[in-house]
Amino acid sequence: MQRVRSITLNRNTLLALLAATAIGLGVAASVPSRAADGTPAVANGAAPRVAYRTAKIDGLDIFYREAGRKDAPAILLLHGFPTSSHMFRNLIPALADEFRLVAPDYPGFGASAMPPRDQFGYTFDNFAAVIEKFTEHVGLRKYVLYVQDYGAPVGYRLAAKHPDRVLAIVVQNGNAYDEGIDNDFWKPIKAYWKEPQSKERREALRPFTKLEATKWQYTHGARDAAAISPDNWFHDQYLLDRSGNADVQLDLFLSYGSNPPLYPAWQEYFRKHQPPTLIVWGKNDQIFPPAGAEPYKRDLKTLEYHLLDTGHFALEEDGDRIAGLIRGFLGRHVSSN
Repeated sequence: MQRVRSITLNRNTLLALLAATAIGLGVAASVPSRAADGTPAVANGAAPRVAYRTAKIDGLDIFYREAGRKDAPAILLLHGFPTSSHMFRNLIPALADEFRLVAPDYPGFGASAMPPRDQFGYTFDNFAAVIEKFTEHVGLRKYVLYVQDYGAPVGYRLAAKHPDRVLAIVVQNGNAYDEGIDNDFWKPIKAYWKEPQSKERREALRPFTKLEATKWQYTHGARDAAAISPDNWFHDQYLLDRSGNADVQLDLFLSYGSNPPLYPAWQEYFRKHQPPTLIVWGKNDQIFPPAGAEPYKRDLKTLEYHLLDTGHFALEEDGDRIAGLIRGFLGRHVSSN
């Protein structure tokens, strides 16, 4: 296996690199005007401009991508592991003619700050606190919540705390049910939850931060692995290979154990507040298989459900279709006023 060499760059260079990568991979490219199901995906003409900004939240630099009119219905895009707002690089311009899209990077991810572990606790509670303050900083008073992977436990903490702020939810392989993590992938992670002081349990998870595992997350379950750009895993791996970042990720694997005890509260939020919800789920995902998508049906009345023939990062193969589905769903359930 070719090893990705870690290169030390200053923050400004890293921001420039990420912005250039995003532009090269999608922002400047032509975007199909219709999704695979015939639903308009993006208005004809040039792709909307995407801005790359940084907000200061509790002393931390939080990088984010943003596009669309400030007065348009807002979509808060919350990314998963091991990626960043980079996963939304094509979706943002595909919808920015009609919506305001905002995609932050969590601390330790993407181009956001990575404070030392003894100065910032890498937990989902802390991520939710940072993103809550971030939404207030950028003026997101109400928004559609788009969650994928880690985005679900971050976003559902926000939704349960501030249900009045959530207009609707888009779920892409984001879990809120025990059934979604009842599979072999989670066994070594659950073993770590049971023995959090065990160095052996912790080190058993370190391979998940290596290039082979990062590539696997993108290609496993894809209809055509040759159609998935290797820029994805090289981009993510460069950031994972920063000094200390692997231990940040191991801390988060442990912190993920704080999420299942909250599932009943999140499910009660679904039942009580009934946010209109669009499920766009890669059905070949081995991490969060369809067993995690099905239970949403028992708690939500306004639910549109799509299992897509792809893997964990469904936007890579089905981005145009997902954009069209979002546009249609939100057009029916979220006011443009």
